[in-house]
Amino acid sequence: MNTNMSGMSPAANTMFQMMVTKLNGDMRFVGIFNIIYGALVCLSIIGAIIGVPLIIGGIRLREAADSFEVYLRSSDFAALEKGLERQSRFFFIQKVFLIVGLVITGLYILFMIFFFGTIANLSRSY
Repeated sequence: MNTNMSGMSPAANTMFQMMVTKLNGDMRFVGIFNIIYGALVCLSIIGAIIGVPLIIGGIRLREAADSFEVYLRSSDFAALEKGLERQSRFFFIQKVFLIVGLVITGLYILFMIFFFGTIANLSRSY
């Protein structure tokens, strides 16, 4: 069986390269979308709290895509490692966003329950 430097058969290596190529395009699209959306959100002062991390996440994803492209051209595993590291930073930012969003949503729901409960109690007294 024929193998290359990475220990993969030529067929598996071709499929891996096709997968990385598709992933690269998807990361570029999502990265650009996050950067543009973050810039639009930053147009308001309060929106900058959300927009700046979106922009940073988009930049990290674009950097990961660039590293994956270098890997595809040169089979440099250091570039692949750098790309995976940048991609993990993007996912960390997204994870923090998700947790903060869930906490804010929970607080909003509690506030609304308290607010409508207070209004219901006040309306009974009249």
